[in-house]
Amino acid sequence: MNIHAYLIFDGQCAEAFRFYAEVIGGELQVMDFADSPECGEIPPEHRDRTLHACLNRDGQLLMGSDTMPGQPYEGIKGCHMSLQADDMAQAEHLFQALSAGGQVQMPLQRTFWAEGFAMLTDRFGVPWMVNCSGDCQL
Repeated sequence: MNIHAYLIFDGQCAEAFRFYAEVIGGELQVMDFADSPECGEIPPEHRDRTLHACLNRDGQLLMGSDTMPGQPYEGIKGCHMSLQADDMAQAEHLFQALSAGGQVQMPLQRTFWAEGFAMLTDRFGVPWMVNCSGDCQL
């Protein structure tokens, strides 16, 4: 069994996932509503929205989509995406890239449980935690 995260956006899914692919790396696949065999049932104004996006980084999947037609968007709340960095250089890269244009709740810093830890919300409204523990050096 695997557990993977699935994020819902309001028209920014493809842009967000292209950004995440640049920052995190991995293989990205994006399918628009227009790519669906049931596209005729989708209102024209929704056809360029993302039906499904998948970022695969070594078998770890981050998936997402835009809201379905007629569904209200309530934002992403009640959770954080968590990234475990291999070292402080990677943690700093992740923190700087993801926080650009977003909001930092806690800058990257040493904590009692980690060499480096940060909390932020990116420019797409997705909450993130960046953690670097073990052999990481601050």
